[in-house]
Amino acid sequence: MHGDAQGMTRTGIDRAAALALLAQERAMFIERHPASRALSERARQHLLFGVPLHWMNDWGTPFALQVAQARGAQVTDLDGHVLSDFCLGDTGAMFGHSPPPVVQALARQQAKGMTAMLPGEDAAVVGELLSERFGLPFWQFALSASDANRFVLRWLRAASGRPKLLVFNGCYHGTVDDVFVDLVGGVPTQRASLLGQVHDLTAHTVVVEFNDLQALEAALAPGDVACVLAEPAMTNIGMVLPQDGYWEAAQALIRRHGAALVLDETHTISCGPGGYAKLHGLRPDAMVLGKPLGGGLPCAAYGFSAEWAERAVRAKQDAAPGHSGIGTTLSGNLLAMAAMRATLSDLMTDTVYAGMLDTSDLLAQGLRAVINRHRLPWCVAQLGARSEFQFCASTPRNGSEAGAAFDPQLEQFLHLALLNREVMITPFHNMMLVCPDTTAADVQKLLAAFDEVLDALRPGAR
Repeated sequence: MHGDAQGMTRTGIDRAAALALLAQERAMFIERHPASRALSERARQHLLFGVPLHWMNDWGTPFALQVAQARGAQVTDLDGHVLSDFCLGDTGAMFGHSPPPVVQALARQQAKGMTAMLPGEDAAVVGELLSERFGLPFWQFALSASDANRFVLRWLRAASGRPKLLVFNGCYHGTVDDVFVDLVGGVPTQRASLLGQVHDLTAHTVVVEFNDLQALEAALAPGDVACVLAEPAMTNIGMVLPQDGYWEAAQALIRRHGAALVLDETHTISCGPGGYAKLHGLRPDAMVLGKPLGGGLPCAAYGFSAEWAERAVRAKQDAAPGHSGIGTTLSGNLLAMAAMRATLSDLMTDTVYAGMLDTSDLLAQGLRAVINRHRLPWCVAQLGARSEFQFCASTPRNGSEAGAAFDPQLEQFLHLALLNREVMITPFHNMMLVCPDTTAADVQKLLAAFDEVLDALRPGAR
């Protein structure tokens, strides 16, 4: 949190107060979590970074918070604290932790087999449900949205005979190497955080700013882009919403230049049962849906229009025999198909979403009220059941603006302070989700904690 001469950051937060409070919050966390601390020390003996995946350390805590159980909209840590969970596994548990329809489906299926590298009835039903819901007739499956995006890129490059991918600056599509290209000073640059990459990604990845139609058209003009891979609204660099008319014009440009439009709805499925595309009338050539689809079980799906499905099949038939580089042994396993069928049938419904959206509206309105009360130059964006507060006065127009609004130290302080008050939001930025089990009391608990922390940060503001 870098301050000016008066000690105030551009975010409107008193730097000296924040630094003093950070030390207090860290001490409080250590005192409240002796069991988590002991297990973290044990895990460090054999787990790299002391956790199953290194980003589990990104919460700003002195050591990893250890989970005892998660049910509905609550997480209970190893020390017995019950947290209202607005992270929800960063969307993996968007319909709550261990939702009963999925738990019951998994219990039934596990006794009959978990993987066989063969299809069953659930696969046919899931294909029908996906086609009916999203308007794309043909589907395939993966274990994560990362894999699904990776496989879609292979299919569409093969089907189009074109080598390049177009993404938007600051995009997030999982761990697909091809998308780790940003605009730095207007120049496409391989993201410095990407480990172990030996190839020049800028040779085959084109990157432009979101909401910039002129840049999109110029990038498509050479005719070598196989597909545009995009979230319909960017969600992982802070929310970046499409401007009015943007997607209508962008779709026309993409089709005019012979490329395919792939929408990654893994996060934007928070908008409704058919995702952002169905709600706003978008017509993608392909789409990807990841972690929410299995109710917490690792799985993903990707679908194609009839035209692109036919071209993909032809590419496979014309290729030499051997491994296509697409798919893994556990893709579309029996357990995952059962989970997807239960999620699509019983959780991703209009009725379930209606309750989630009402609760999300309550949260977003409450966040704005707290921010306004503290006279902070922040904004709140909302995508259905997903909300986010950002350290800028109005919603960013593109990835560069969104990235410039980040204050990682302030984010980590806020996340830590909220955890100490038994509220959990995502560790990567300031995103919050509600699920069917999130109550008005959970929302008020978050808002009260948020208000208390901001009050401490700006002691003279009220």
